[in-house]
Amino acid sequence: MTFEINAVARDAQGTGASRRQRRDGRLPAIVYGGDVAPVAVTLDHNSMYYALQKEAFHTALIKLNIEGAASEQVLVRAVQYHPFKQLVLHVDLQRVNEATVVELKVPLHFINGDTCLGVKMQGGSISTVLNEVMVRCVASKLPEFVTVDLGDLSAMKTSVHLSDIKLADGIELVSLASGKDLGLVNLNGAKAV
Repeated sequence: MTFEINAVARDAQGTGASRRQRRDGRLPAIVYGGDVAPVAVTLDHNSMYYALQKEAFHTALIKLNIEGAASEQVLVRAVQYHPFKQLVLHVDLQRVNEATVVELKVPLHFINGDTCLGVKMQGGSISTVLNEVMVRCVASKLPEFVTVDLGDLSAMKTSVHLSDIKLADGIELVSLASGKDLGLVNLNGAKAV
């Protein structure tokens, strides 16, 4: 999925200037990385708020069009929200190219949990331990999500670990690379028939 956002470079910075921009429906942001100096920009708050609600937006390469400059590819690196209002306060965007190696948290999508032997025939229940994992890869290969197949869970195999995940070439799990084979899912209460 491809996303495109438009931005306007801003000169005024600081707390007061940011408050005025938020009051006018603009969202302060910073674009950094690469060989170019960081650039302070403003984005349309409402379009960014709704884009940030989409899971894929956080792991996608985004085309950023800054008014009066060439477009760049960026990743969302940090988002600051208001503690109780539906308001985004600030966004950090990192410039990337095809060769930039990034580490980013990617959500896990679980499949076949309701049809596995341990749930359907042995009366077990599935409890999720992790919902996202940190991956390392070049920016162009960043997956939108990682799929975890739970079809093998039964009274004989009651958990799924990081080493059980199948990933595309060039993508590695940071925890697994550092020697930590964390558990992702446990099957509880399954009785062998």
